[in-house]
Amino acid sequence: MKAKKRALCVGINIFEHLPEASLKGCVNDAHAMAGLLKERMGFAEDEILLLTDAAATRDAVLTALREMVTGAVVGRYGYLVFSFSSHGTQVPDLDGDEDDSADEAFCPYDTAVRGDGWDRDHIILDDELCDLTALVPRNCLFEVFLDTCHSGTGLRAMDFIMDRRPRFLPPPSLAAFRRLENVPVRGWREKCLERACRSQVLWAACRADQTSADARIDGDWHGAFTYEFCKAMASDASSSLTRSQILRKVRALLHGRYTQIPQLECSPTLRNAGWS
Repeated sequence: MKAKKRALCVGINIFEHLPEASLKGCVNDAHAMAGLLKERMGFAEDEILLLTDAAATRDAVLTALREMVTGAVVGRYGYLVFSFSSHGTQVPDLDGDEDDSADEAFCPYDTAVRGDGWDRDHIILDDELCDLTALVPRNCLFEVFLDTCHSGTGLRAMDFIMDRRPRFLPPPSLAAFRRLENVPVRGWREKCLERACRSQVLWAACRADQTSADARIDGDWHGAFTYEFCKAMASDASSSLTRSQILRKVRALLHGRYTQIPQLECSPTLRNAGWS
């Protein structure tokens, strides 16, 4: 029996404990990615789980990812896709995988504060995602799309003037910020590359020192990266393009209008291959 596909598409505009942090384009991103998977990438309706807003809690997202990974381990799934559109943030590294470093984290619906920092029981750490990734067998392709910010260093007043909002939540207090100030951030990208995950593809909406835009485009709100990626993939020529060529096309679509530069991390073989 041929291994099936499985996808999880997550988009979070509102946050249970942080109403001031709301976004506008993330739910649209999740629906756009689900539509793209069905229309251009051969996914059936029942192979896609869509989690948005209140349904996209930390436990719900991690439970769905664990089910996907477990299915891949037993040979049920041969191709996994995970798309996540929300805020990104940063937390101090506590596991000692690098001296004096911070970790990336991703904000589910129930993101919350504990003391003067983020409550680690209500955010998703990059270490958790990397641990799950490491379990995926090499005969299963795992393709990840992150339309979040990796850093707050790129915040600009102009973004707010131009119907845009960076998808980044800074640490929730001055004390928490100072614990991270001038500290290098090690994210999922670097950690997974160290583990030489040859069957993993990671698309990031921006460089590690940039923010990704939640932007008003063509009369509605979207993640700028997700919107242009779906646009590039929907073209008739996309079926014959490699991932590397799609990346160049998306970067060209964003160039001159946004400062973010999308990134593609994978093996040279996957970078120069077409779609599964």
